[in-house]
Amino acid sequence: MNTFPKGFKSCSINAGIKDHTLDFTILFSDVRASAAAMFTKNQFCGAPIVIGKESVADGYLQAIAVNSKNANVATGNKGLEDARKVTEAVAQELAIHSNDVLPSSTGIIGVPLPVEKILTAIPGLKNQLKEDGLEESAKAIMTTDTYPKFRTRQVGSITISAMAKGSGMIEPNMATMLSYILTDAAIEPPLLQKMLKRAVDVSFNSVSVDGDTSTSDTVVIMANGLAGDVDLVEFESVLTNLCIDLAKEIARDGEGATKLVEVQVTGADDDVIAKKIGKSIINSPLVKTAIFGEDPNWGRIMSTIGNSTDKVNTEAVSVSFADVYVFKNGAPTEDKRAELEEYLKNNEVLIRISLGDGPGTSTVWGCDLSYDYVKINGEYTT
Repeated sequence: MNTFPKGFKSCSINAGIKDHTLDFTILFSDVRASAAAMFTKNQFCGAPIVIGKESVADGYLQAIAVNSKNANVATGNKGLEDARKVTEAVAQELAIHSNDVLPSSTGIIGVPLPVEKILTAIPGLKNQLKEDGLEESAKAIMTTDTYPKFRTRQVGSITISAMAKGSGMIEPNMATMLSYILTDAAIEPPLLQKMLKRAVDVSFNSVSVDGDTSTSDTVVIMANGLAGDVDLVEFESVLTNLCIDLAKEIARDGEGATKLVEVQVTGADDDVIAKKIGKSIINSPLVKTAIFGEDPNWGRIMSTIGNSTDKVNTEAVSVSFADVYVFKNGAPTEDKRAELEEYLKNNEVLIRISLGDGPGTSTVWGCDLSYDYVKINGEYTT
């Protein structure tokens, strides 16, 4: 049985936004909590992003209200008004200030939020809040995800619980898809923000399914302090590993995906170049389709490396699939087609790229590109 952070409760319901599955959830802290967040850089960000930035600006939150099935994006002033109405209704139900409620939405873009359905469903939800409902909340935030993504970790007497959703339109830019992290540790907001940024940079910002930065990307952490102080170094390490774990699950559950792809880049001039090359590999349709088809066409990787930056010494490059080298120190190895064909049957594929002896490194995660990805997105609104 999972242990959950002290002082947090949640409830999840079906408000009838699109179908009969869970589509609305509230995450609530008994006390105001230190808070930090990161959001999408997409200029067509959702209305909840605008309000969420205002809510978390002072470094404190007490509740997060999330709806799935509708992103409330590209909905004009009406979308902003609707998001505020939901925020205010949740605050009234919970008897807290509306500035302490962060709204969040995910789903179809450009369709007005069925706000009356949500507003009708909110009264009475305070009585439905429960201490063991976080895993149910992880289900309520799903859209095309095939399974909920939820993890809990301990740091001494401190507990961290985190959930995430994301399956398509995944290419975060200083944010994540949707992820909510709750902890009973006592950490001041400025430090919490720094920790979150560092953790996100090597986790959610290092994953891509299809290269499209969502309009609704949000990651939020609330720390209510009810379990006391924590070793900050250990806490950040556990937080980072937790985020990496969830990021990998998002890549693994990419729309139509059959394989998780990990790309490790070393020897670059700096970490930025290493990540740029790694992202280029996992975003290349040619590479992704070859991996789906289990086709050992490693030349596509070489082409992508050469096209992703002008800071590559081609004579120093080495590439391997796990321990099977196809290119070493600027030259191809002996034919490894049979070994590669066998390796590519695995549901996890590791590609290692060495660019020389520079200090820059990066690990990124993605997935293959299957027929089902086209089918899922070709029928998304219907």
